[in-house]
Amino acid sequence: MKDMMVKNMSFKVGQTLTLVGVAKPDATNFALNIGSSDQDIVMHINPRFNAHGDENAVVCNSYIGGQWCEELREGGFPFQLGQEFKITIEFTPQEFLVTLSDGSNIHFPNRIGAEKYSFMSFEGEARIRSIEIK
Repeated sequence: MKDMMVKNMSFKVGQTLTLVGVAKPDATNFALNIGSSDQDIVMHINPRFNAHGDENAVVCNSYIGGQWCEELREGGFPFQLGQEFKITIEFTPQEFLVTLSDGSNIHFPNRIGAEKYSFMSFEGEARIRSIEIK
């Protein structure tokens, strides 16, 4: 189940998506998904405080045609329980450039190759304060 789902969104090459939220004091993880549907997720970003065998890790992946692809782990872990965070995603033709609250970057490939994505979902143990695409 998704905590929040947006369909018919327009996130295009050249745009930047900024999400500001607060991790719950007892959070284990949360995830932001961007794609064409919940079955084709080009960008899954999953900060894990203590979940799925990971501790203090940001895991990125894609879910294409019902299958998870290869996980990518890079960047720092600036997330703190009970504290505000910011995730900025710049959409270029080749990749998503993710900037975390501490300024660390994650370069994640545009594995589906589309120039526009219309689906976004957010799930897990955090409260969203704002989402902006510009």
